[in-house]
Amino acid sequence: MQLKLISSLVVFFFPIILSAQSVTSIQEKTLRFIETLEDGQEDELMIEFADSVRTEWTNLPLGLAPRAGLQFGLLSEKSKIAFHQVLSSILSSQGYLKTFAIMQVDDILHELFEIKYERGEVNENAIKMIRGLNWDYGNYFLAISGNPQTDEKWGLKFEGHHISLNLTVSGDEFSMTPLFLGSDPAVVEDTQYAGLRPLSKEEDYGFWFVNSLDEEQKKKATLSEDVPGDIITSPGRPQWLEEYQGIKGSELSENQQQILHYLIEEYAANLDHLKAEEYLAKLHARGMDEVYFAWIGSYEPMKPHYYIIHSPDFLIEYDNVGFLDNANHIHSIFREKGNDFGEDILRKHRLAHQH
Repeated sequence: MQLKLISSLVVFFFPIILSAQSVTSIQEKTLRFIETLEDGQEDELMIEFADSVRTEWTNLPLGLAPRAGLQFGLLSEKSKIAFHQVLSSILSSQGYLKTFAIMQVDDILHELFEIKYERGEVNENAIKMIRGLNWDYGNYFLAISGNPQTDEKWGLKFEGHHISLNLTVSGDEFSMTPLFLGSDPAVVEDTQYAGLRPLSKEEDYGFWFVNSLDEEQKKKATLSEDVPGDIITSPGRPQWLEEYQGIKGSELSENQQQILHYLIEEYAANLDHLKAEEYLAKLHARGMDEVYFAWIGSYEPMKPHYYIIHSPDFLIEYDNVGFLDNANHIHSIFREKGNDFGEDILRKHRLAHQH
């Protein structure tokens, strides 16, 4: 009896201990980064925790959506190295490399349009407009809300074209959603980087799964509407969907459920292993039977397509559209229900500190 009690206590406290260790590591690396900043940069970086900037997000380029905070491109080499350490403490190696590949693709996109302009495929007015969008590896912004040295509640935002990364800390817990990653182009088709695909598995596993369905299952999973021009929970729209659509996990074979699990895991595994395992544990506790999958559009690459994975605990959206019939522009988002920008952990913090 005593042994069972000890085992139960270990199971209960182990995740709490791991979470506390993660927060401590993130906090230490964030403080080291702040120490590297040059005069005046800390004032640009730091915002109040209550500032609405903390809970606003957009994936638009800087030319369409100016950002608050400190510009990544203005950091010294020492500060950049320290900030890479911060990101590698909250992202897995795959999530970390995807993030910087997406930033690199912004430079490639700029180069691709300049090539089109030189070839006469883009006119003078169009190239002026495109240059004004400010696609650039350095045009990403970071902001820290609250004080990670003294406050129990603080956050970090890293955002720019096709990236919105949102960390919220409350005591020994932290949230990492919403997490938006996109890529334009989805596959680079010109320059020395031809073939580069920052979000390859999000696309490949989606096609793998939908094409594993038999005709009846595929019919149930596929919605008969046009491919959305963007993810449905984009900025300015409702940030959660209540209606479940498509095919339910309980209607899938064991092999199909496994493929769907690979796809879900690709999104969760962008985060550090401990946080990814926490999200996957929620999935396993409820089971794959409760997960819904819906598809819109073509079952072939380079044609417009969209999918949504929806459970009571999380939501994943993926959208790939482009110009004319060439779909080569991915938007994706991973959300935890009730905990975007740390809603749930902040609510628990308030309840625990009420007097």
